Amino acid sequence: MNILLVEDDPRLSTLIKRGLEEEQLTVTVAADGERGQELALAQPFDLIILDVILPHRSGLEVLATIRTQDARVPVLLLTALGTTTDKLQGFGNGADDTW
Repeated sequence: MNILLVEDDPRLSTLIKRGLEEEQLTVTVAADGERGQELALAQPFDLIILDVILPHRSGLEVLATIRTQDARVPVLLLTALGTTTDKLQGFGNGADDTW
């Protein structure tokens, strides 16, 4: 399985990447929304894990752009924003789940 992780916190992205690789998954990391979007549109991924609050381009903006190109790739949003409104906004933009 080929996963794109878009997370700007280096400590968190290292931790998530390490855990996924221990499960024999391939992980590509992008540290900002702009680079994450470029990667997501340039090659196919089996799953995208996308932070909401990112430099250069928000995760919700990236998600909306991804959905114009690929409606099928599962996207899991990582967010510290936990209100029902925040979750509904993520789902409204095409997220499959939030974490």
